[in-house]
Amino acid sequence: MSTTARVKSIGASLAVVIVAASVAMGQAQESPQGRFGPPRRVEGYYKDLIVPHWFAQNNRFWYRNDLTGGTKEFILIDAEQETRQPAFDHAKLAVALSQAAGGEYKADQLPFEAIEFANDGKIVRFAVGETTWDCDLASYACTKSSETMTPSSADRERGFGPFGRRRGPGQGREPSLDSPDGKWTALTKDHNVFLRPKEGGDEIQLSTDGVEGNAYDRLSWAPDSKTLVAFRVEPGDNKEVYLIQSSPAGGGRAKFSRRPYALPGDKFATYELNLFDVQSRKQVRPKVDTLELDWETPRLRWMKDRRHFAYEKIDRGHQRFRVIEVDSHTGQSRNLIDEKTETFIWTAHTENLGLSLVTWLDKSDDFIYASERDGWRHLYLVTTDENATCRQITKGQWVVRGIDLVDEDARQIWFNACGRNPDEDPYFLHYYRVNFDGTGLVALTEGNGNHTIQYSPDRRYLIDTYSRVDSPPVHNLRRVSDGRLVCSLEKADVSELVAKGWAAPEVFVAKGRDGKTDIWGILCRPKNFDPSGKYPVIEQIYAGPQSSYVPKSFSPMSRFASLTDLGFVVVQIDGMGTANRSKAFHDVCWHNLKDAGFPDRILWHQAVAKKYPWYDIARVGVYGTSAGGQNAAGAVLFHPEFYKAAVAACGCHDNRMDKASWNEQWMGYPVGPWYSECSNIDNASRLKGKLFLIVGEMDDNVPPESTMRFVDALIKAGKDFDLLVVPGAGHGMGGAYGQRRMQDFFVRNLLGVDPPDRNGT
Repeated sequence: MSTTARVKSIGASLAVVIVAASVAMGQAQESPQGRFGPPRRVEGYYKDLIVPHWFAQNNRFWYRNDLTGGTKEFILIDAEQETRQPAFDHAKLAVALSQAAGGEYKADQLPFEAIEFANDGKIVRFAVGETTWDCDLASYACTKSSETMTPSSADRERGFGPFGRRRGPGQGREPSLDSPDGKWTALTKDHNVFLRPKEGGDEIQLSTDGVEGNAYDRLSWAPDSKTLVAFRVEPGDNKEVYLIQSSPAGGGRAKFSRRPYALPGDKFATYELNLFDVQSRKQVRPKVDTLELDWETPRLRWMKDRRHFAYEKIDRGHQRFRVIEVDSHTGQSRNLIDEKTETFIWTAHTENLGLSLVTWLDKSDDFIYASERDGWRHLYLVTTDENATCRQITKGQWVVRGIDLVDEDARQIWFNACGRNPDEDPYFLHYYRVNFDGTGLVALTEGNGNHTIQYSPDRRYLIDTYSRVDSPPVHNLRRVSDGRLVCSLEKADVSELVAKGWAAPEVFVAKGRDGKTDIWGILCRPKNFDPSGKYPVIEQIYAGPQSSYVPKSFSPMSRFASLTDLGFVVVQIDGMGTANRSKAFHDVCWHNLKDAGFPDRILWHQAVAKKYPWYDIARVGVYGTSAGGQNAAGAVLFHPEFYKAAVAACGCHDNRMDKASWNEQWMGYPVGPWYSECSNIDNASRLKGKLFLIVGEMDDNVPPESTMRFVDALIKAGKDFDLLVVPGAGHGMGGAYGQRRMQDFFVRNLLGVDPPDRNGT
């Protein structure tokens, strides 16, 4: 292809890309995880989703398959008989409905989307327009019905049923200031704690040591109303970050905004525990460490005896975690859990962890504890009786990812985990059940893929759906008691997608820096791929330690099409330092965010190039947002011998300038020299290759000054780079314009082609 023709082709591709990119404009992003989830319906993609509608007895259900050309079918499953069959004779019903309604209906295009069964499955009911019809499945006679269709709940359709969602830990609302026995109101006044009798009378002052800057707050009653718990709070720094909106929608002057934002090393609020005996008015200060908290507040869990309570204590720097029990009558305390580590205990941003460290049981004072103390994240049963034991429930070189349900009567835990099947991708989720004592582990899912499940309302059955990025979803019905296959349901149909040119990503595995650990990634080939050619490579990076990011489930969308359409190979890799593997794998990030798994990533690239001559590792670029922006810029600072061009959007370019909760989790406290060693700002003079920085002036996630100080350091170091500041934009790539500028940047610096002149006539 001539240079002129290639430029025209690139211009046309970019026009399409900009339209697609505009959909995501302005969306905040902390990590790219989950962005590739498929929409409900994609043309040419069928049988991808099972929405079960269970009968009242929970032994049968029906679902609808939407098929090519607007056709559909209804399927009936009998779990007890282990059968799958059409829910009715579609052809007979079409004839019967045509005769009764006076229309003409086709068997595969019946004019309704949902059905109900009545009379123990002998009648099928449906609505056509405003009319409800009953069809007798013995005679196939359709008659108008006086009944109305019952809409299904969204939760029910997604398999939650009557079990609902598992509540989080610790749990419950903020207690009322009125005592449980109704006799007292607790309040704070003049920095101290007072009691006001509900029946009238003078207020009673319980504390006298509260002063401005160290005042009482966070009151909590014991369930027996005998003790009032109060924390004396010394505020933190409460320092702020600032934003200037240069181009407000209404015009006029720029707008200024500010908000509290704790950075690593800032002083947090401290909470000192105090107990007040209501009858004696005696104050007791338990001999426990004060709590240091940024944005959270203390949460108490009262025990069944209504006298003792427990709370979680995370030491600043995340290297010690305790569950502390306190006797509210005496102030005596003990540690139910006291875990320490040389690196970190994952206690912040646990929404990515998938489960809480502590899950209290409802019917006792025991709890399930999630810990990596043996090198892998597993579950432990902690008893809080006099001996306070901690017994391991799950064990092995695999990772528990979430607790789905705790059945206290059966003393069983239903959970999901990854890495237990040695012949599979270690990130694939599977579902399990285990007894509290660690016996009776049952795999509820089976199949080489990433699994999701939907339970029947009574949890006797589950629909197991699994897929891989290179293999469409397979749906099976399984028995929960032993995980046995009841019957196969569907396999998604992608034949039309493939016929239109859709191609699956390739999963690629290579050894990491230690020569032993598998590093997993995917690669997407360019459009009109020619194996005799030579193609530059772009890596999308996000190495935030709070998760793993390479997609594991099937998507009908063409991943990274905006770049593969331009002639790039695009890859995504999970290197060491990210989550969902062993503790040792994760610990690589400790005090070391600049590592970002780069030694593993580079070896992965080299392994691909060794296998595929068309993979040009002399032309490798990288891009990322947020922590990925830090990583992308770090690639051309710390590894410029390999990465030649980088686009860094809304990056955290110095971990001392981003939120304390996230950065202290991985970089530790107090702030040490490793913060500077990992700083893009402090290492700006190392820049080689091409760098393009993007930042939104209204970024309320990572403060924009992080990028601007990096710019300042690059200027002082005499370095050349590109910068795009997007007025009004938040945390992200800068919308459609930023996306297009990124594509132009890679076209120019990796393809060696000038993109179209946007300012030409």
